[in-house]
Amino acid sequence: MNVLVTGGAGFIGINFVHYLLKTTAYDVTVIDSLTYASHPAEIKKLNANPRFRFIKGSVIAHSDIEIALDREYEAIIHFAAESHVDRSIHSADKFIQTNIIGTYQLLKELSKGFVKKMIHISTDEVYGSLKLDDRPFTETSPLSPNNPYSATKASSDLLVHAYYETFNLPLITTRCSNNFGPFQHVEKFIPTIVYNAFYDRKIPLYGDGMQTRDWIFVEDHCAAIALILEKGKSGEVYNIGGGNEKTNIDVSMEILDMMKKPQNLVEHIEDRKGHDRRYAINSSKLQNELGWKQAFCFEEALNKTVQWYIKILEGKLP
Repeated sequence: MNVLVTGGAGFIGINFVHYLLKTTAYDVTVIDSLTYASHPAEIKKLNANPRFRFIKGSVIAHSDIEIALDREYEAIIHFAAESHVDRSIHSADKFIQTNIIGTYQLLKELSKGFVKKMIHISTDEVYGSLKLDDRPFTETSPLSPNNPYSATKASSDLLVHAYYETFNLPLITTRCSNNFGPFQHVEKFIPTIVYNAFYDRKIPLYGDGMQTRDWIFVEDHCAAIALILEKGKSGEVYNIGGGNEKTNIDVSMEILDMMKKPQNLVEHIEDRKGHDRRYAINSSKLQNELGWKQAFCFEEALNKTVQWYIKILEGKLP
């Protein structure tokens, strides 16, 4: 069976491709435009696998999608997205194009019957921010995005919902909490800490550092998506959360301790505009209905991630 992975050269996408090739018999086609956050060297290595195929192209371009749709797919797993909040605040143009228009292009193709289903990969940020005493988000929590990035993801979620309701297309949406692990771009929170600490540089921390995030190791996220690919029901939304609520300052200090670096490397800077205070995800639906369980505890996975980046910085990994 064939699956098409959009954005499969990015952080979560490349991890998911590795996971599928390792744990399933699927043939995997990736379409990716190879933006700044992609991993072309890793794609080149994957090309040696006879079950892997790569197409350089954009989900925005109808002609590129047509090239990829040269066969029947069991599913499209739609990762392709612009995802860095800071960049969306500076300019939302690419976010609107990729996240909204790109999803719309795929929905149009899905309606032609080339694909049995599509899993739309979204984010917990579409729910907005929680207060400290609020219960974690469920799949029925209202969408209330607070920055341009999350607004474009919420828009794509609503498009997916509308196409399911209007055309009865086989569509599933997943919303995951903050991911960490190998292949994440240095602009993201945890890689930024590791890279700066490695070189004994100041680590910028927004505001008071008490913003709280629910963290999940990327491989646990990939396992959840693979399970949803196998057992998920059309029209459903599945939350994928780590159940690991940590403040940004606590994560920073934990990484510094692992790296045996001084805590005074942390430097508080002016807070980001529209910075959500707290995210937390309730994954009980995924656990109870599909039987998903995490395989990694936070501390184990964080140490594994930190060591991976250190090996990259020391030149011990290709």
